[in-house]
Amino acid sequence: MPGFCFFMAPTPSSSLVELRNVTFGYGERVILNDLSLSVPRGKVTALMGASGGGKTTILRLIGGQIRAQSGQVLFDGQDVTRMDPTQMYAARRRMGMLYQFGALFADMSVYDNVAFPLREHTDLSPEMIHDIVLMKLNAVGLRGARDMMPSALSGGMARRVALARAIALDPELVMYDEPFTGIDPISVGTSARLVRQLNDTMGLTSIFVSHELEQTFTIADHVIILANGKVASEGTPQDVLHSTDPLVYQYVNAQIDGPVRFHYPATSVEDDFGAHAGVGHQKFGVAR
Repeated sequence: MPGFCFFMAPTPSSSLVELRNVTFGYGERVILNDLSLSVPRGKVTALMGASGGGKTTILRLIGGQIRAQSGQVLFDGQDVTRMDPTQMYAARRRMGMLYQFGALFADMSVYDNVAFPLREHTDLSPEMIHDIVLMKLNAVGLRGARDMMPSALSGGMARRVALARAIALDPELVMYDEPFTGIDPISVGTSARLVRQLNDTMGLTSIFVSHELEQTFTIADHVIILANGKVASEGTPQDVLHSTDPLVYQYVNAQIDGPVRFHYPATSVEDDFGAHAGVGHQKFGVAR
């Protein structure tokens, strides 16, 4: 219509997190090499791959705990690598992080652990904080454990308290670093269901690092497998399970040998054992 001008609000990207051509390493050891990947908004994404492959490094890059040596780490379109401390603080307000083994404050009660980010990042009244803490603890089934100390919790309970703390600020993104490690099968199942349930009911985007294939493929929408500093495979769990890539096939089928060799590179058996090489490899199964 003449005289009227309409402005369309920008459409949010389908990805909440993107890594573009990211390189990161410690000294001469390159962990991520020109890596690019996207984390779909509103979905549960699993990061998998061999130990030391850079999975936890990616979480730390997204959270701004470390900085990429090159490339971009985008959170909702903003480059984390270029944020100043004030901007980074605001971005972290929109993220929740569940560390390996929970990382609860040992000298604080369950209640105070969950209340900590609310006291740190908001000006809410004690009464409002009280209600939020109990709601978050109720969501993970531990409202009755509010007065316990971390030392009195089982491993699975500690993870759930840490999860309640991670969602205390109603974040848009929750990152889980190996949430299924070191806990019993019942707790593994409980944790997996909570990751899926909270993602859907709270409208979150979730990223979790895991080596636990069964639970991961049950709850994940999107799976990314890392190898040699890059993405080896990605897609739905079924896409990854049926991948013909030799490395991915070895990983998802837990094969002892393949592109990742069972034997660490070494000199020949003859060089190590000399004249006794024949006897040694037959008696003890030493590979030639």
